Amino acid sequence: MIKHFQNIYAMSEEGARDFGKSIFWTTLLYLSFMLPPVLGFKFLDEYLVSGNPAGRVQPYLILTAIFFAIMFVLAYIQYDSTYTRIYGESARQRLNLAETLRKLPLAFFGKKDISDLSATIMEDATAVEQIFSHTIPQLYASVIIVCLFAVMLFIYNWIMSIALFWVVPVAALVFFLSRKFQGRTQKRLYDQNRNISESVQEELDLIHEIKSYNREEAFAERLNGNLDRYEKTLMTQELLIGVNINLSYMILKLGLPTVILTGAFLLYRGTADFSVFTYLAFLVVASRIYAPMMQCFDDFASLIMLNVRINRMKEMEAMPRQTGTTVFEPQNYDICFNNVDFSYRGDVQTLKNVSFTAKQGEVTALVGPSGGGKSTVAKLSARFWDVDGGRVTLGGEDISLVDPETLLENFSIVFQDVTLFNSSVMDNIRLGRKDASDEEVLEAARLAQCEEFASKLHDGYDTLIGENGERLSGGERQRISIARAILKNAPIILLDEATASLDAENESKIQQALSELTRGKTVLIIAHRMRTVAHADNIVVLKEGQIVETGTPEDLAVQNGIFASMMERQNSEV
Repeated sequence: MIKHFQNIYAMSEEGARDFGKSIFWTTLLYLSFMLPPVLGFKFLDEYLVSGNPAGRVQPYLILTAIFFAIMFVLAYIQYDSTYTRIYGESARQRLNLAETLRKLPLAFFGKKDISDLSATIMEDATAVEQIFSHTIPQLYASVIIVCLFAVMLFIYNWIMSIALFWVVPVAALVFFLSRKFQGRTQKRLYDQNRNISESVQEELDLIHEIKSYNREEAFAERLNGNLDRYEKTLMTQELLIGVNINLSYMILKLGLPTVILTGAFLLYRGTADFSVFTYLAFLVVASRIYAPMMQCFDDFASLIMLNVRINRMKEMEAMPRQTGTTVFEPQNYDICFNNVDFSYRGDVQTLKNVSFTAKQGEVTALVGPSGGGKSTVAKLSARFWDVDGGRVTLGGEDISLVDPETLLENFSIVFQDVTLFNSSVMDNIRLGRKDASDEEVLEAARLAQCEEFASKLHDGYDTLIGENGERLSGGERQRISIARAILKNAPIILLDEATASLDAENESKIQQALSELTRGKTVLIIAHRMRTVAHADNIVVLKEGQIVETGTPEDLAVQNGIFASMMERQNSEV
């Protein structure tokens, strides 16, 4: 049973055990609710039918008081097992999803919509938590109690029990025949909800471009269209569930008149083992037992919605994670690409048979036309993705066998697109090395030419810079990113258009800082400005995912190839 819960509900083993206990205690609690009425019926049966004296009421009162005390204790235990424990499992599920995301390739987040990921961790996990704490254990307990009650009633009087319960399988059949269609509709509703979230996020991210090109109306129409489709699907889903549940309710309601007619017929026939008291008992039961059955149908509808969310969480947990050894001590920091093939999608190959070595103590520059694969090579060297074919090694060790977090301890990376936090300048730089002292942070900032703009801020280095550094210019944001890399001082430096947002004066100053930073280290630099790579030790020219030229800047300049053409074009533009 524990394995069954783990499989269908994506639970941990501890959570599945807690869930089983929750069902057990909820069932006992519901059973305790039935004991006082059962005692009442037993007392009436003895007093009215058997004619026992009223003095026998005292034992029943004592037993009823004991059962109420038991109900109080069971209610406390059930609350702890159903709510507290399930909330703990919800926390474990969130942490497990977060751990899954932490182990996914970093480049995964560049192609995956963040709204979908955050909604799965927060919205889906919250919905699962709510349903598991308030619905599913109660559903299992209700089914168990109804089955136990049915067995007892069949033993007591099987004819009246048939009259009472014949409606249950019929109502259940009506509901479950539409289960698959409900599941498909719920999945479509779920996907449309995510599309709306993604559209809203996209429009917020691109608000400047939308306004600049007067595309507000077009984007509003697209969003309205998504909302209309969502509303239509939602109405269809609500109508379908409503019709099925209410039809099931109507069928269940037929049980009461069946009990009335059957009981009246048995009394009329004068059946020996059927008394007026038995008739009244079944009438009372019939007036009460269908309510929990109706609640079960409501809970089954919630279970269909739950399956969609659980399947999405299972999809995320099943994503291939990057793992490897956490002990990594390379002999050197040479990065070698050996016949590397790679594609983001199976049908389009991005890199084809790429082989080169970026040696420690040298600057290796990746140049070439846009879309040639330069950024892909840089990301593969840090294991943002795993290669499809060939090998990437660091110090002779295959990086696919090294844990990504352990591997990235050896890299300082400066991307063209800088990401900053809504914190102070000091805190954003300290991201490079969290245990760095203030003096070390300020020295890295000075080398990255951050003093010029930080001194003009209201609180200096303690100034909050807004979400993603919105209060800073592109060049200022890029200098903070460079300061991070200087502070980390890792043996390998990846620079992806690190000075693209800087003016010529500041670029020259930062080039001096980068020269100090890169001394004796493995440097892989991507640049379109030829003067940025003029002093590189080795040039690798990429075109359409293949290496077409390699050599020193001087050697390539006289070969009249792509590099020479790029040099000539940029010199003529100056």
